[in-house]
Amino acid sequence: MGEERSVMRAFVLHPDIKSNRMRPDAQAALDEGVALARALPDLEVVGSAIVGLPKLHPGKLFGKGKIKEIGEWLEQSEAGLVLIDGPVSPVQQRNLEKEWKVKLLDRTGLILEIFSDRARTREGVLQVEMAALSYQRTRLVRAWTHLERQRGGLGFVGGPGETQIEADRRAIDQQLSRLKKNLEKVVKTRELHRKARAKVPFPIVALVGYTNAGKSTLFNRLTGADVFAKDMLFATLDPTMRKVTLPTGDDIILSDTVGFISDLPTQLVAAFRATLEEVLEADVILHVRDVSHPQTDAQNRSVLSTLKQLKVDPDVPMIEVLNKIDLLTGEEASYLGAIHRTDDKVFPISAVTGEGLDAMLTEVASQLKDVTRVQQLHLGWHEGKALAWLKNEDLLEEQTEDENGWNVTVRWSEQKAGQFAKMRDRGDA
Repeated sequence: MGEERSVMRAFVLHPDIKSNRMRPDAQAALDEGVALARALPDLEVVGSAIVGLPKLHPGKLFGKGKIKEIGEWLEQSEAGLVLIDGPVSPVQQRNLEKEWKVKLLDRTGLILEIFSDRARTREGVLQVEMAALSYQRTRLVRAWTHLERQRGGLGFVGGPGETQIEADRRAIDQQLSRLKKNLEKVVKTRELHRKARAKVPFPIVALVGYTNAGKSTLFNRLTGADVFAKDMLFATLDPTMRKVTLPTGDDIILSDTVGFISDLPTQLVAAFRATLEEVLEADVILHVRDVSHPQTDAQNRSVLSTLKQLKVDPDVPMIEVLNKIDLLTGEEASYLGAIHRTDDKVFPISAVTGEGLDAMLTEVASQLKDVTRVQQLHLGWHEGKALAWLKNEDLLEEQTEDENGWNVTVRWSEQKAGQFAKMRDRGDA
C-alpha cells in the first residue's frame, strides 16, 4: 500500500482590484481559483472569498483592516494554506505568512503544484522542474534586490543573507543547466519517433480546449484508451496519441493535449509549449468547449488567443465541438442544434453519452480529404507501372535505387494513397 498523503486545509481568495479596468468577472475568477485548488488531491478547500480592493498594497497586498478580517476567517476555518488567485510578490508573501501564520501560494505557484502532480512523461516532468526552478529563481532575485535596498548598500559588501541567496541562485542555475541538457536529449528522442511516424500517412487530429472541457473523456470515448480523465482542471498534461478509425474507414492519429487556462503565467506558457507540439503539426484541430459552463464564451476567447500565441497555422481547419450537451436543458440543446444547422463547422456533442459523435467524425473525414502526407515506399523491380503512375500523378518527391528496386518518397492525400493501395492489391502495378 502507498503512503497516505496528508490533506491540507486551504482557503481561496480572489483579489478584486477596483482600479483594474480590465479585471475579470470576480465570481467566475474565484470559481476557477477554487477549481484549481480542488485539482490537487491533498488539498481540501474549506473556504473562499472575493476581496474587494481599491488598489494593491505594495508590501502586504491588502490593507490592515482586510488582513485582520481574513486572519479571522482563516482561524475559524482552521486553514493551513491560503491560495491567492493572482500574482503575489515575494515580499508580500513573506509578510502575509508572518501575519496569518499559514503557508501562502499565488496562482503561478498553485498551477506549478498541479503541473508537478499531473506530469506523466519524462519530458513533462523535466518541463515542470524547469518551470518551477525559473519561478523560484525569479523570486530569489527579487527578494535579494529587496534586501539590498533595505540595507542601503550597493551590493559590494555581501551580508549573510545575500551570500545564501547567491548560493541558492548558483545552485538553481546549475540545476537548470542540467535539466536543459536532459530535456534536449528527450526532445531529440521524440523527434526520431516523430520522423518514424511521418512514414505512416495518418493525418493528426488534435483535441484542444479550455481545461476541464472534457477532452480526455472524448479521447477515451473515441479510442477506448484509459487516459486519466476526471472532472478537474489540468487532468491531462502530456499529449497522448492513439490511432482511431473514422466511419469512412480512414485512420487518423488522435492527440489529447493539456488544457488551456486564462492568464497562464508567461514562464509556464514557454515551459509547456512542447507539450502542444502535436497541435502545431495537426491537420485538423477539434476545439472542445464546455457549453454548460457559464463562462464558455470567455473560455473560447482564451483558447483562440493561446492558439494565436503558439503561432498555430490559421489555415489548419478547426472544428468547434460543443461538449456536455447532456448537462443542458432541452431548450438550450435545441438552440445549439439550430447553430449547427447554420454553421457546418459547429458540432454539439456529449462525450459521456456519445450523442453527436458520428456527425463530428464524418466532418473530420471530410476536412481530411485533401490533406497530404509524406510517405516512404519501396517498389520492387517488377513494379515499374506503379512508379510510372506515381510520376504521372505528380506525387513523387524523391527516388533512389538499391539492389531490390526503388526507394521513393511520395506526398499524397488519403484518397491517392487508397487508389495506389487498391491498384497494388489488384496486381495492376
